[in-house]
Amino acid sequence: MAEEETDDRTYRVVLNDEEQYSVWPADRELPLGWYAEGTEGTRADCLTRIGTVWTDMRPLSLRRQMERAAG
Repeated sequence: MAEEETDDRTYRVVLNDEEQYSVWPADRELPLGWYAEGTEGTRADCLTRIGTVWTDMRPLSLRRQMERAAG
């Protein structure tokens, strides 16, 4: 917990093809399959953004499968 309180690094919000979100240090290269969402700031700022936009935790492929099954 103390590390998070003194963490002055810049982070970015990233997501993958399944529309799953994460926080990644802005100065590090993104891992394969992950893309910058556009938000950068403190870790707390990025987590707040994720909490706002990631309202359905199901992976995109599962959401599509469920839509096909329902319709």
